[in-house]
Amino acid sequence: MASGSAIQIPSRLPLLLTHEGVLLPGSTMRSSVDSPRNMQLVRSRLLKGTSLKSTIIGVIPNTSDPASDCDELPSLHRIGTAALAVQVVGSNWPKPHYTLLITGLCRFQILQLLKEKPYPIAEVEQLDRLERFTNQTKSEEELGELSEEFYKYAVQLVEMLDMSVPAVAKLRHLLDNLPREALPDVLTSIIRTTNQEKLQILDAVSLEERFKMTIPLLVRQIEGLKLLQKTRKRKQDDDKRVVAIRPIRRIGHIPGTAEDEEEDEDHDDIVMLEKKIRTSSMPEQALKVCVKEIKRLKKMPPSMPEYALTRNYLELMVELPWNKSTKDRLDIRAARILLDNDHYAMEKLKKRVLEYLAVRQLKNNLKGPILCFVGPPGVGKTSVGRSVAKTLGREFHRIALGGVCDQSDIRGHRRTYVGSMPGRIINGLKTVGVNNPVFLLDEVDKLGKSLQGDPAAALLEVLDPEQNHSFTDHYLNVAFDLSQVLFIATANTTATIPPALLDRMEVIQVPGYTQEEKIEIAHRHLIPKQLEQHGLTPQQIQIPQVTTLDIITRYTREAGVRSLDRKFGAICRAVAVKVAEGHHKETKPDRSEVTEEDCREHVSEDAKTESISDTPDLALPPEMPILIDFHALKDILGPPIYEMEVSERLNQPGVAIGLAWTPLGGEIMFVEASQMDGEGQLTLTGQLGDVMKESAHLAISWLRSNAKKYQLTNASGSFDLLDNTDIHLHFPAGAVTKDGPSAGVTIVTCLASLFSGRLVRSDVAMTGEITLRGLVLPFEIGYWVSTFLASSGRRAKSEMSARFN
Repeated sequence: MASGSAIQIPSRLPLLLTHEGVLLPGSTMRSSVDSPRNMQLVRSRLLKGTSLKSTIIGVIPNTSDPASDCDELPSLHRIGTAALAVQVVGSNWPKPHYTLLITGLCRFQILQLLKEKPYPIAEVEQLDRLERFTNQTKSEEELGELSEEFYKYAVQLVEMLDMSVPAVAKLRHLLDNLPREALPDVLTSIIRTTNQEKLQILDAVSLEERFKMTIPLLVRQIEGLKLLQKTRKRKQDDDKRVVAIRPIRRIGHIPGTAEDEEEDEDHDDIVMLEKKIRTSSMPEQALKVCVKEIKRLKKMPPSMPEYALTRNYLELMVELPWNKSTKDRLDIRAARILLDNDHYAMEKLKKRVLEYLAVRQLKNNLKGPILCFVGPPGVGKTSVGRSVAKTLGREFHRIALGGVCDQSDIRGHRRTYVGSMPGRIINGLKTVGVNNPVFLLDEVDKLGKSLQGDPAAALLEVLDPEQNHSFTDHYLNVAFDLSQVLFIATANTTATIPPALLDRMEVIQVPGYTQEEKIEIAHRHLIPKQLEQHGLTPQQIQIPQVTTLDIITRYTREAGVRSLDRKFGAICRAVAVKVAEGHHKETKPDRSEVTEEDCREHVSEDAKTESISDTPDLALPPEMPILIDFHALKDILGPPIYEMEVSERLNQPGVAIGLAWTPLGGEIMFVEASQMDGEGQLTLTGQLGDVMKESAHLAISWLRSNAKKYQLTNASGSFDLLDNTDIHLHFPAGAVTKDGPSAGVTIVTCLASLFSGRLVRSDVAMTGEITLRGLVLPFEIGYWVSTFLASSGRRAKSEMSARFN
């Protein structure tokens, strides 16, 4: 490989095609290898080779499109650089590839391509003399004046930089020790040049031509550095230090370019941001953090990832409403009128809001209450929260918590994470722009829990009046006062709310609506809303209260009014069709202008109209206003869903009505009993749980022990109710599992009706457990009765209330 003092490269070299840049002799470059040809070269020559000769490869700059077809070998550049592979590092992420650290040795020319696969190998001719340098290989006279001129500009360029920087000192050392003929390649690889300029230097085989092409590049960098230093003198000392630390990186930057204009705009934005921070009304602790961060931001180059993160943080801190608030509207009379207009019934909720307003009139710094509206769906919990904000004159923001299972949704992410952001509480305050809004925490009973933490636990600080004056979001990392925020939570049940969280809230039960209340709500709110949405007017459609009652009792069974609202929507759509058809008939064309084809079309339409009018539907064309009666309901909504009345099911002894609680507001549950000849067995059906089975045995035992007292006999007239008699107790809807401790009194009433032959009242439903001594336990009776009355739409009578009391 060596002959005398000259070093010869192998005549055959494997070729490495690179897209990253141009490798010049005497320079070092890292190259990523991921193409099949290049990876095969690395595996076969560099990883398996043991001699120095096997680590010498030919590096060819690939000027073709990197995304082109890899199966075909692209056209090869004529001149390349023989290089020594100093380091090979492999990785499998994001895809298998190698990273090579290669050092250029000398130029070569491709004479002939010997093979293309699995990697290209070519016969090459060495163009540069590769000497074992011990001193200057050529005298200054041999290199001529071009060498002197080049050396003078190179020294001038280096001396304009800060010599205390190690990189600059090393560059100055290279100028003094490297031979002159090696300097053009080395300096071209250091200063800022384009790949095309480097490619021209690589193709310059003649040393004289190489000097001529490199000198203009040095002059350009020197002039750019002079202008840069002159501009930087007008800027702050922090910016000067940044330039001194990175002199080589900034050599090729010329002021006045688009990059410089962007930096000036960023600088102006930072100045404006700092001014906003200084003039903001944020607390002293938050102000100190922002001032510290703005100082760090000034020292950062905009290309750093942390620059954008810090700037976003400061912009959020400026936008937060630290001391900005809205003034409450404290007119109690106007508030009462507004609440009554927006919502019918809900007296308990309205009373609590008016109490809050009254106390606010007496004490201005009252902390916001933490309310929790608990009730079945569709009763207006969310809309009441919006009305409360409207009444107080505050901003309203809804936060949906259903399915949230990450505590970071509440408390935010720490800024050390990529893509970090504040929690929903702070983000909501930024959205509304005031620090005393009404926050509606919707579906708080449906919070989840996962490996990312428990959001219900994170809400403890938010909903604690003694702690939320210094709520700390992980993203902000400074305290924010939430004491003036009016938090309203909604839930369908308190069973799934953690006790610690439930203890921090004032629970207000929102029962379902009775029939009378639903009728009023329908005619005050639902029907006008549906008419407006469907483009109808009261002169086109009328829905009497009797029809509304039929819809409530026969087509819906719910605690709220959502299904009722949908039924009105269906009626309005059907009427809209009739109205549109009536307009179509009124706008028929003049018969004198009707063609034969139009006649055939109208004949078919008339035939369709006659077939429709034959049905028991609304007449066509309709007479205004269209009156919706029970027959129209059957045509539009179909046959009634809940046709059988309760009284019809209780027209014989042995049937009673119980109350069952559900998250949707509760429902009634029938209990049926029958007796027959047998051996004294008790049969229970209807998917009953163990508790209800015990309630049935308890009921029959109490009845047997008190049969004479209440004159209860079986079919044979014996006071021993199970004497030659079997009893079958059934709970309809057998596919639904039933269990609970509140069916005892219903079972006793059902069996007493069976053995006494008397009917159970059809307007009474009951719930509660019975003891062996005949006592009805009062636990939760009142709540279940009120829930039943609301969900089934029945008004309690005084006699009925007296029975349960």
